[in-house]
Amino acid sequence: MIEISPTQRRALRAAAHHLKPVVSISQKGLTPSVLAEIDRCLKAHELIKLRLYGIEREVREALFLEICTALDCAEVQHIGNLLVLWRENPKDATPQKFPEGRKALAPAARRKAEPATKKQAAARSETRSQKR
Repeated sequence: MIEISPTQRRALRAAAHHLKPVVSISQKGLTPSVLAEIDRCLKAHELIKLRLYGIEREVREALFLEICTALDCAEVQHIGNLLVLWRENPKDATPQKFPEGRKALAPAARRKAEPATKKQAAARSETRSQKR
C-alpha cells in the first residue's frame, strides 16, 4: 500500500471531487473480476472513485484496506459509500504503437474565426487598432 503525505492527499481529494464512480461493488463483494477492473481503471486514470452498495461500515473499512494492499494503491478518501483510490502510472510505460506506415492522428488545426457580421468585423478591427 502506498503512503501519501497530507498535502498530496488534500490535492488528490480536490482533484477527485468532480469524478464520477467508475466501479461499483455490491452483492457479490470483491471478486477477482472487480479487482481486475479496478486495476484497469487505475492504469488508465490514476485517480478513481468506487461506489459501494449494501455493504456495512465495518466491512467497508476492511474492503478499502484489502483493495489498497492487493493493488498497491493509496487510500485517498472514504466518505460513506464512496472510496477514492490513487496509484501513480509507471513512468516507463511504452507509448501506443501503430502498424507500419501509420502514424498517430494529430489534432485538427483550427481555422481562424471570421466575423459573422459587419458589426463584429468593425469591433474586431477597432480592438486591434487599440492594442497597437
